[in-house]
Amino acid sequence: MRRILGFVLIVFLFVMSGAVMAQDDDALRPDERIEATRFLPVESIIADGDLRVTDFSNHTAAIHLTTSVAVACQVVYGPTQDFGQLVFDAQMADFAVIEHNPVLTDLESNTTYYYRLQGTGTDGTIYLSEVMTFTTPDFDAMTTDNLASPLNGAKIVGYSSAFGGADIDERWGAGSAFDGNPSTAWSTAGDGDNAWIEIQLAQRARIDRVEFWSRSMSDGSSITRRFTVTTEDGAVYGPFTLESADQSYIFETTIEAERLRFDLIETTGGNTGALEIAVYGTFIE
Repeated sequence: MRRILGFVLIVFLFVMSGAVMAQDDDALRPDERIEATRFLPVESIIADGDLRVTDFSNHTAAIHLTTSVAVACQVVYGPTQDFGQLVFDAQMADFAVIEHNPVLTDLESNTTYYYRLQGTGTDGTIYLSEVMTFTTPDFDAMTTDNLASPLNGAKIVGYSSAFGGADIDERWGAGSAFDGNPSTAWSTAGDGDNAWIEIQLAQRARIDRVEFWSRSMSDGSSITRRFTVTTEDGAVYGPFTLESADQSYIFETTIEAERLRFDLIETTGGNTGALEIAVYGTFIE
């Protein structure tokens, strides 16, 4: 009986070793894996937009394009062809999309950067652009008419929240609503209709126009429908109605104030916020 059991064990081990060897034979070598991967130029799936770097502001820039197939997009960039920096698409969700707005951050003034856009499709196809270059402007010399911009001495004095607990100058932070770059956004942490942000201007001003650009998510959430503006003396202006999140809207006003609070009183819920907020007018001497 022991001899039979021993024989069975030997046969079993032999069969198992053969199975392992068969698995090893079926496995692809590294060079074969690369050969089996499908690579295509990213230009082959661009439906709208292009690969140019635009929207230079506050040491950031962006790329805007729409693809004909959903891909998870990223950009590698840096001052040499070794790159050194990596940024993912400016979507919060970690899935493949067709609308792409990757934001390149921590850029130095008057510097030439090398960059390449790359993405992965849901079928495993990898899309690559050529290595290209762009040159940044002198960020410190840039100006704006927006009295709510930090370039004109405005400061953020309060806000309801920021996604991920972001600081004012971080991605999704409150400062992104006033940086002059519609590729960045202030996003709350699910505040919905309770989202608000307050700024203090460099000095009292006569404001004749208010501009607001709502952020949005691909699932239809985070869109602001109506907002109000409240001054330091409690005067409330609005509500102002936004037709969509596809563009910014400008509203004529007659406001004199030094502090302004923006309340998002009607939204589609979720991580509400703003791509851009601006006020225009003149400082009162």
